[in-house]
Amino acid sequence: MALERYVGPGCLVEFMQGNQAQVAWVLEESSGRLRVYTLTHREEKMAMARVLPWMGPRYDGARDRSAISEILAGHQAKREAAAKAIAPLELWELAQGEVREESAEWFAGLVGEKPDVDAVAGMGRALLGCKTHFKFHAPKFEVYSAETVERRLTEAAAAEEREKVVVAGQVFFKELWHGWATGDRKKGAALAAKLDPEAAAKLAAMLRRLMADADDQESAVLWAMLRKGLPDHPLQAYILATQWGIVPPHYNYHLDQADYVAGDDWHAPYAAEIEARRAGLAALSREPEPIPFVSIDSPTTRDIDDAFFAETRPDGTIRLVLALADPALDWDFGGPLDTAVAHRASSLYLPEGVSHMLPECLGTDLYSLRAGDVRPSLVMEWDFSPEGEIVGFAMRKTFVRVAENTTYAVVEAALDRGDAAPHLQLGWRVASWLRAKRLERGAVIIERPEPEISLSGYPDDVKIEMSVCPAYPKAQLLVSELMILGNAAAADYAVSHGAAMLFRTQDARLPPEVRGIHSDPPAIQRAVRELPPTLTEPDPRPHATLAAPAYAPVTSPLRRYADLINLAQLEALLRTGAPRWSRGELEARLPLLSSRIEAVGRVQRFRPRYWKLAFLQRHCKERTFEGVVVDVAGGFISLSLPDFQIYVRATRDTLGDTIYTGQRYALRLGRIDPLTNELRVFGAEEIPASLPDEQLFGEG
Repeated sequence: MALERYVGPGCLVEFMQGNQAQVAWVLEESSGRLRVYTLTHREEKMAMARVLPWMGPRYDGARDRSAISEILAGHQAKREAAAKAIAPLELWELAQGEVREESAEWFAGLVGEKPDVDAVAGMGRALLGCKTHFKFHAPKFEVYSAETVERRLTEAAAAEEREKVVVAGQVFFKELWHGWATGDRKKGAALAAKLDPEAAAKLAAMLRRLMADADDQESAVLWAMLRKGLPDHPLQAYILATQWGIVPPHYNYHLDQADYVAGDDWHAPYAAEIEARRAGLAALSREPEPIPFVSIDSPTTRDIDDAFFAETRPDGTIRLVLALADPALDWDFGGPLDTAVAHRASSLYLPEGVSHMLPECLGTDLYSLRAGDVRPSLVMEWDFSPEGEIVGFAMRKTFVRVAENTTYAVVEAALDRGDAAPHLQLGWRVASWLRAKRLERGAVIIERPEPEISLSGYPDDVKIEMSVCPAYPKAQLLVSELMILGNAAAADYAVSHGAAMLFRTQDARLPPEVRGIHSDPPAIQRAVRELPPTLTEPDPRPHATLAAPAYAPVTSPLRRYADLINLAQLEALLRTGAPRWSRGELEARLPLLSSRIEAVGRVQRFRPRYWKLAFLQRHCKERTFEGVVVDVAGGFISLSLPDFQIYVRATRDTLGDTIYTGQRYALRLGRIDPLTNELRVFGAEEIPASLPDEQLFGEG
């Protein structure tokens, strides 16, 4: 039974339907159109173009439908048997590299000397089923190259695995979502136990990728399939992950988005380099200067990067000395540890814990200015006239031994009592001069209460407490002004030596009404609205808010990578007379450093707000909260919640007929969602000026 070249009545043909080759009997042919009878006992019409290129045999004479069906069934059985007997991969091995494409008849000739039409059809069926190695371009089969086969096998395996994951995951995700929506937080583990372990691992990995990047391209196709039937939610992956239990309650997904590893375990791969830093510093160490420095920090601070001393000389001039921790002394810039630290960019101080930029064995131990320990330091020294004018400045690399680590509370109490040590009293006096002079130059100072968030039982049974941080105005003024002085001096020194730095700039002329000290919410809002953003750039420009002609942060090298860079520039200037990096080299580093600073800064901004909203969510039904109107423009009124340092908007109808800036309200809040940052005002009652707050808000 030979192949037929032309189609006519009585000829057997094959066509593709449902991804399978189907055999049929031609009843009629007319102008490229066929009427055929199939194995399913149906007549169909089709274009000649659908017919596969192995036709025959042809049967002469008329036959009834029963006879035709019997003939079709016989050929179908032969062709199925022939296809099963063929090993298409062996044929590919023979043909690959020898021919680019060939017909089914040619391939059938490789396994039989005179293949009949059933053998050719069986070969065609076998090759059609081996899509990873052959592609059908009628009338021939293309033989894929080894590289193409490898790629297609990988794609086929991935598609098969994806289908497996989708089948398992669609139902699983719907049940997880339903559990979350109905408040049933205990279903996750039981549902996950029914999953195939391999599929579960892939689903978990996908959710983690999506928490870090909602637009993750690797997950896009699979995620689109899995979330069919689920409502839209901007944090759907996070919700499913927490409901499942692969991340704990209140998981900080902002860290994933910033690619920042919390805690201190991240530095384990750099143990050898850390030991090298210890050894290098030990080799460089020498006798410290005999200056009784004192540091002032919060009681929980362990990464102590600044300390000071002040004294009055016999001639009435004042000597002020500032010591800065100096990790740059023996730091391997460009090494693996430095790359990891640069990626962290800064320390994070969050309610659930501190994550230090440096490994704790370095940042809170080896380089930290702990009392009694000899530490490398960059020392800045000023001479002040009795009237508070700077009459001299010097800077040097040295080693110091801090005499005392004290706290804001202790210093504030001593200054209030009048029995503070002379260097503390003198330091506060100098700081007061410095602030007064900055205000004369047009500085902007924002004074507002800082909320303190305390967590217990984190993360499984968390309780949130909110309070206003204690204010230590004298002690905090002392420290903040010395830091501004040191950073401005670092910038001036670099400029005078023609060295580039990572300058913080805000080159703008501020309106007179913005300058000065602002403490009430409306004034703060007006001032902040007028302040342009600060920039980090290698060229010195003014910093308007600080009233500094140039400003290069250098006083927190244990906490901020930009400060470490600037410290290294100064250290190199003092040691060699030239900066470590040129302007062009610093400029080249800026894009990556700026992106890391912004990414980590978002965590520091958003995470405390999450806890503030979580606190409001838990207490909004039992109490009201003070809001102060800060902006009445537009359709919505903006209010500040001073105790929380967050803002909320309300409609005019909610607040009443007469609304003015500075007006105080007792706000009823609702529809609070820490995840989506949603906060609504449901009601408000104006607070009479004479009514004590505790009668309105309770003691919470």
